[in-house]
Amino acid sequence: MTAAHNPARRMINFGNIQQAGVLPYEIRKGKLRVLLITSTGTRRWIIPKGYVEPKLTARESAEFEAYEEAGVSGRLAATSIGAYTYVKRDEKGGGRFRVKVYPMEVTRILDDYPEAAQRKRKWMKVDDAIKAVEEPGLKTILRTFARRHAAKTGAEKK
Repeated sequence: MTAAHNPARRMINFGNIQQAGVLPYEIRKGKLRVLLITSTGTRRWIIPKGYVEPKLTARESAEFEAYEEAGVSGRLAATSIGAYTYVKRDEKGGGRFRVKVYPMEVTRILDDYPEAAQRKRKWMKVDDAIKAVEEPGLKTILRTFARRHAAKTGAEKK
């Protein structure tokens, strides 16, 4: 039952549920690439993300999600590059989520990690990643990140 069809949910403003995510990236042969993973349900391309864990900051939670969902670690930015919102389907628990995203320069890729059997992961050029993800706000974050990287290095995003 959606919020529109559920009188109790219409009466209460639940707001956004806070999550933290990581944008794993690498520079390979002078080109910026990002790592996307598949969601466990619909198999859509997404970034590693999850709830902000109790007693952890959003940044620390993002770092944990990178390991748990994508099997990567590296140099995590001190500040978020931005946030995006998405709506989870009712059969997956429903709700509106706000994901604070932290870039991570990947320095280590593990073959064995907690969700390896549940997800695929793929390195992509930023333009390909923008086409692959569905969430408009995540597309914007990818574009912004590529522009900032290009401005810093004088490199193209391709």
